[in-house]
Amino acid sequence: MTFLTVFFQMSALLIMIGAGYLITKKGMMDEHTNNQMSHLIVRIFNPLLVLSSAANSVGQVSPDTVILAGCIAAGMFLVFIVAGMIISPFFEKDQMQRKMIQLMFVFSNVGFIGIPVISSIFGTEYVIYVSEFMLVYTLVFYTYGIALMDGKLTAASCRAMINPGTLSGIAALGIILFDIRLPEFIKTAITYLGNITSPMALLAVGFALAGSKIRKIFGQPQLYVFSMIKLLLLPLLLLPVISLVIKDPQLRAVCLVMFGMPVGNMPLILGNQRGLDVTVCSAAIILSTILCVLTVPLLMMFV
Repeated sequence: MTFLTVFFQMSALLIMIGAGYLITKKGMMDEHTNNQMSHLIVRIFNPLLVLSSAANSVGQVSPDTVILAGCIAAGMFLVFIVAGMIISPFFEKDQMQRKMIQLMFVFSNVGFIGIPVISSIFGTEYVIYVSEFMLVYTLVFYTYGIALMDGKLTAASCRAMINPGTLSGIAALGIILFDIRLPEFIKTAITYLGNITSPMALLAVGFALAGSKIRKIFGQPQLYVFSMIKLLLLPLLLLPVISLVIKDPQLRAVCLVMFGMPVGNMPLILGNQRGLDVTVCSAAIILSTILCVLTVPLLMMFV
């Protein structure tokens, strides 16, 4: 794929974010609407997209490849955890804010942005690999993420691992491993419902942009440095490693793109729950999401 091919595909996603921005500014979407959309994405449409991807990939994707993707995802989170510990002191001196920076390094938007990006560039059948990243993401967030902020791991955080995203990831893995073939009418239904995920998720990003102060997003030089480290430097440092481990060029490209995803929403939510100042985190989410329109095509050039 050429730079321009991927850039135009990413630009289409940016246009959908812009649509969410305009809809919000015109008063056609408010906080209540956005919350309801987010719940629908997380609890229904996103899990169905993962299931439909698995159902449509039976016989086309080998179980060994799916398991390899899960192992690569686990390795990615381990590297990002270490990188966050090493790099965060250069961005923040306050101990609690430093923890926020660490979370921002580790927890990327593998779902809301990862799924639209992968399906746009590679096709919906490759979303099955994204589901492996989402599954590992959930496990790491409710263990490492909670323990980092609270200094301990609670029973409540472990129970929170049982959610529609985790269950759909496990079910998708089972469909591939055991070669389960769903009836065509069921596949059609869950595919149509799952396809709602991408545009709705991007509208939600546009809503967040409309409610933010533009100067706070684009006027902080340290956020550009942070974004370049997260979106480009770390993925490119990992590329030689995955090139040795992964022989399939398509899977290698998918994994590299997943390494370069923007900051996710979960650090923001966790910071809000703990009463922390999440201004920088909020700005980093939006800025890194917009910048990935340029950085993802650059990553694809290296692949």
